[in-house]
Order: sequence, then structure tokens, then C-alpha cells
Amino acid sequence: MVSAKSLPPEFDRGVVTTVHQGDCYVSDDRDLTYSTVLGSCISACVRDRVANVGGMNHFLLAEQSGSARDRYGASARYGAFAMEQLINKVLTGGTGKKANLEIKVFGGGKINASLDDVGAKNIEFVREFLTAEGYALASEDLGGTFARRVLFKPHSGRAFVKRLESSENASIARRELVVARRGPAPKPAADDIELF
Repeated sequence: MVSAKSLPPEFDRGVVTTVHQGDCYVSDDRDLTYSTVLGSCISACVRDRVANVGGMNHFLLAEQSGSARDRYGASARYGAFAMEQLINKVLTGGTGKKANLEIKVFGGGKINASLDDVGAKNIEFVREFLTAEGYALASEDLGGTFARRVLFKPHSGRAFVKRLESSENASIARRELVVARRGPAPKPAADDIELF
């Protein structure tokens, strides 16, 4: 858990909404921060710079189907859906102009040897998806052998990334392995809103 003392001033107060696997949230609330923890997963943070509307998604591409008609496989279609959903929600809530979007992506770590480097496939997918759609990345923190906690302020577009200790990597890796083998894991029962 990131302590309030270690955060930049713009992250040290307000309401935090946790973004779990499969979630996609968009807001223009000045005091809202989205938070997620990523291992092999990817989170995109998309913001309309003019309207100050932004959002975050969180997806895991667990396996490729090898289908000849879909070069990314069934799981990448899920990633494509997550990206399209987030971009469309930000466009709808904002100015509707693609040129006003600022995109940041995070995650894709190799934290579980059992998952055949899903993180690298996720990184390749998100980069190819954005290039094919004509978007440039404003910033990224991808790859490595560690998990991350990502905080994102949708109103200002500010992002904060903390690399997590290796003890936390094991817990995240176990959860991702469950998802990869059985499909989406149920969301935690705990509240998804935290106060700093």
C-alpha cells in the first residue's frame, strides 16, 4: 500500500476508486483518484486534455487462441474491447475529438514464470492497438519483473507509479494465474473506495 506521506501533493487527499481487472471508469471529478495494482496486466489512462475528462481500465490478456482470422487471439479481443470502451467513454464525456486525447499505459511486468510472459504479449498488443488506431503515447511504464501500483487523476491527467516489493509480486502472480486458468476472478468483496 502506498502511504500518504510518499505521494506527491496532488495525490495526498480525496477519494480513491480502485480499478479491478475488467473495470473501466471515467470521470471529470477534480478530487477523484483511480488506483490499481498491476502485474502482467495493462492499465491505460486516457484523458481529454480540453474537457478534463479521463479514465482508467485494467485488463489481462491471459492466452492466445491462435485463430487465423484474429492475429491477437480471443483474449486480445478482450483487451481491444477494454481499450475501445475506455477511449469511447472519454470521447463521449469530453470533446469527442481524438486529437485532444492523452494516453498513458502501465504494467506488463513478468512476475510469474508460469504465465509464459503474458506481460510482453500485453505490451506488444497495447502498442500495436494504439498505433493502428492512430494514437501516440504520452508516457508509459511497461515491462520489468515487478508489480506496480498506479494512481491516476482523471481531471488533471497526473499519474503516479510505485514499483512494489517482491513479496507483493507473489500474491499478484497467484491472482493472475487463477484468471489465466479459469477466466475472470470475482471482484473482492471489500469496498472499492478508499480515503487517503
